[in-house]
Amino acid sequence: MRLASLFQDHAVLQRDLPIPVWGSAAPGERVTVTLAGETARVAAADDGRWLVRFRARPAGGPFELAAESASGRVVVRDLLVGEVWLCSGQSNMEWTLNRSKPFDEVATAPMPEVRLLTVQNPARLVRQAEVVGRWEVATPEALAAFSAVGCWFGRRIHAELGVPVGLICTAWGGTRIQAWISREALMQDLLGLDEIAKFEGEVFDPTLPQKETYADYADWEKRGAPQDAGNRGLAEGWAAPGFADGSWQTMPLPSRWQSHGHPGSGVFWFRRTVVVPPAWRGRDLTLRLGMVDKHDDTWVNGERVGGLSWADGPMTWATPRVYPVPARLVAADGSVAIAVRVRSHVYHGGIIGGGEKPGMSLGLTLPLPDEETDATDRLSLVGEWRYTVEQDWGLVIPPTTAWGAEDQNSPAILFASRVAPLLPFALRGVLWYQGESNASEARAYRRLMRTLIGDWRRAWGQGDFPFLQVQLANYMPAAAEPLASEWAELREAQAMALAEPRTGLAVAIDVGDAGDIHPLDKRTVGLRLAAWALAETYGRGGLPSGPIYADHAVESRATGEPARLRVRFRHAAGLRTRDGGAPRHVALCGGDGIFVWAEAAIEGESLVAWHPEIAVPRALRYAWADNPEGCNLVNAADLPAVPFRTDAE
Repeated sequence: MRLASLFQDHAVLQRDLPIPVWGSAAPGERVTVTLAGETARVAAADDGRWLVRFRARPAGGPFELAAESASGRVVVRDLLVGEVWLCSGQSNMEWTLNRSKPFDEVATAPMPEVRLLTVQNPARLVRQAEVVGRWEVATPEALAAFSAVGCWFGRRIHAELGVPVGLICTAWGGTRIQAWISREALMQDLLGLDEIAKFEGEVFDPTLPQKETYADYADWEKRGAPQDAGNRGLAEGWAAPGFADGSWQTMPLPSRWQSHGHPGSGVFWFRRTVVVPPAWRGRDLTLRLGMVDKHDDTWVNGERVGGLSWADGPMTWATPRVYPVPARLVAADGSVAIAVRVRSHVYHGGIIGGGEKPGMSLGLTLPLPDEETDATDRLSLVGEWRYTVEQDWGLVIPPTTAWGAEDQNSPAILFASRVAPLLPFALRGVLWYQGESNASEARAYRRLMRTLIGDWRRAWGQGDFPFLQVQLANYMPAAAEPLASEWAELREAQAMALAEPRTGLAVAIDVGDAGDIHPLDKRTVGLRLAAWALAETYGRGGLPSGPIYADHAVESRATGEPARLRVRFRHAAGLRTRDGGAPRHVALCGGDGIFVWAEAAIEGESLVAWHPEIAVPRALRYAWADNPEGCNLVNAADLPAVPFRTDAE
């Protein structure tokens, strides 16, 4: 005689909805289930499983839940009835409160009527029925180890509603959305169907032992990924200070080479020569490259000063490079020739910067502590570098067998492992923070995000429960000019899911970190999710989000004056800029399709933009960048506008 593992001491059950309770017993056995004095009876099915549904209840408790049959009796105590929210996604949802800011007495103040459950099921292709994890009362210790976004959301909801709150976190860092969608739903999408077919064709192929197989993804990286054929560039003098690199192409750094016409992987060399100020000559310096994706060897005036490789672990792509430059390496005339050999075997590659105190990455500095270094102690290396391709490996795609049957990124595997065991536990809604791992496939994400929403709603059978997303935060170095952006396109795909009923969006475009994909300010994110829920789900009023693009029109002006493009928004009451200045990060294009920074102003609840050299603007983009640093459009609630473009395809 067993209750499903979700039903434990300290659990929270959803108020105002029928309460499903299930478990197992001997086949055909009569089971009596009692919740807070209400009794239901059922016979276990041939496989021993049983399920009952209790009537909807208002918030309250604590209660006892008991299940009894001829084979035994189980009792769980201290159950509350209140609001239950599911927190899911990848590492930014998984990110714990004790690794976030602020982490203090306010963040960890105990909440006896808030309960926390972190799902810890391993990845399994076979659909799982039981949850690995324990319900805990929200003590300071339990809060510290729980999802930071979930903690701040739950704290605000509990304070505003005055009812118990249950938070279930089922998240896994570095995972794609495809892993969270059921196999049945994925097969309704052509991309998903192809992925399922490829995956299952390899994992379950009876001839698999005759194929090249790998123990795991790391094994594929070392044995199956393209291998470095040797450092030809060094032999040809590419690291030497006097090497003539005038025939090499140029690329702005920091950036990924995939953004500049090189979609594949390989080995690239980057060179730049600068002259340091006279006062620096004869002094030790520090070379700061920020993050290099994935391995590097770096020379200054022909001498190797540093580098990271396989021996330095799997996270080299996210490790800032800070290399000492001895005074003897600076030429008498102050010239410093920097050569960086970058190797990337899969996905992105390049000198991507970031990872340090803002303004410190990609530059030469005097070797002072960061807090003592200002602009006069720093020589920026941001801008055009010379580059050439030493080895071109083409587009590298890991084989499905590199995922393996128990890898968390296999299609549908996390639905089977970490969503299915929760069904059909009643809940109010879902908080979703994911997308970083799908940033290179924004068009597919447009469909897949809406597929996931529909898939989960179908699986729970509660109708269109609220589904609230966190939009990707600003990340990576800010660009000086309007550029194409994969992250902006992914944010757009997230916003497009608002077309689904009862969906919401918390914007994080102003709380990110150029050098860290895991911004530490999870408080703002959790509170913005709560603002949407309170306004839209619970009818408490107020603005649910920042301004959201609604439509636009081109307005003619007097002869000789350029036309203006006017944008109208939803949730734009009190439209303003946060700093009181003109709207920033607004770009326009004319008939040539080339975007340039525009002049902009706020008129009522509209944004208007124009450019003296664009007679008739064709399209406008706002905050359209990986990191639209300085974007400042907000509403009366100080909630930032959702980044958008009027030329969405």
